[in-house]
Amino acid sequence: MGIPLKQAVAVGRYIVSQRLRGRTRYPLVLMLEPLFRCNLECAGCGKIQHPESVLRSSLSPEQCWAASDECGAPVVSIAGGEPLLHPEIARVARGLVERGRFVYLCTNAILLEKKLPQFEPHERLTFNVHLDGVEERHDASVQRAGVHRTAVAAIRAARARGFRVTTNSTLFVGQDPEEVHRFFDEVMALGVEGMTVSPGYGYERAPDQDHFLRRDETRALFRRVLAPARERGWRFNHSPFYLDFLSGLRDYQCTPWGSPNYSVFGWQRPCYLFSEGGYAKTFAELMETTAWERYGAGRHPRCADCMVHSGYEPSAVQDSMATLGNVVRSVRSLMG
Repeated sequence: MGIPLKQAVAVGRYIVSQRLRGRTRYPLVLMLEPLFRCNLECAGCGKIQHPESVLRSSLSPEQCWAASDECGAPVVSIAGGEPLLHPEIARVARGLVERGRFVYLCTNAILLEKKLPQFEPHERLTFNVHLDGVEERHDASVQRAGVHRTAVAAIRAARARGFRVTTNSTLFVGQDPEEVHRFFDEVMALGVEGMTVSPGYGYERAPDQDHFLRRDETRALFRRVLAPARERGWRFNHSPFYLDFLSGLRDYQCTPWGSPNYSVFGWQRPCYLFSEGGYAKTFAELMETTAWERYGAGRHPRCADCMVHSGYEPSAVQDSMATLGNVVRSVRSLMG
């Protein structure tokens, strides 16, 4: 697996400490969106559909650090929009690392090679590069030719400077498993630490609503996509139990509080993926006043087909510590 051992140990200790305090709902990953502005117009996203006044807004470094302190999650995923458009993003990331967080800076990598001198390699900092497939498919997904080549060049440059790099890929209706296998081989050849994969989710603002997977389609696709993982040596930045879930080998209920979202609007309810419940001013308000029982598969229509890692990876991580056998399998996956 592509998860660093130190991160796995830190998250494990954190989960134990939460359980000893008697807490059943606690965050594992802060989904931090310091801005919604982007330099691409991906068909499956729609964040740039916000009004211009919102797109001009951004969180200050101090607001980002305060959200992390308030939340306390051991991992912070900096998303957006495109975080590298933020004029102080290097300071934001550095401050989070100094607070002991494991930081994943999610980027389309268009600006990454240019911005690398602003950052310093650190075991707690990872550039998580968006790549949705082989060159033709990725460029079609982001609706701009040449982006795949730019991203690959940036990955090579980042690795040459000693940075940790992972990739983040979303699979949609119509993907050919054999093509995905070739893509995974290409990514591993770049020397990345691991790959994050997820089925697409129907963001309410996304221009393309026709290519998101239903739950049965997700299971069928990922069974074929992940079948040769061991023999081909692919490394995933996931719990093995989440990969089991995607393949239909395990069933979980979503834990939306496991990956709370903070943006210029505040703390989003119920989750990173949609905002039916509006926004809370504080993390405590989010946790204490959100009607969590209304959300999840079989509870809300927007949740029916969702199997995205932001909702289900926390469920899988908690399951990884549920029994001794699960713990042993998790440890073996880190060593394999």
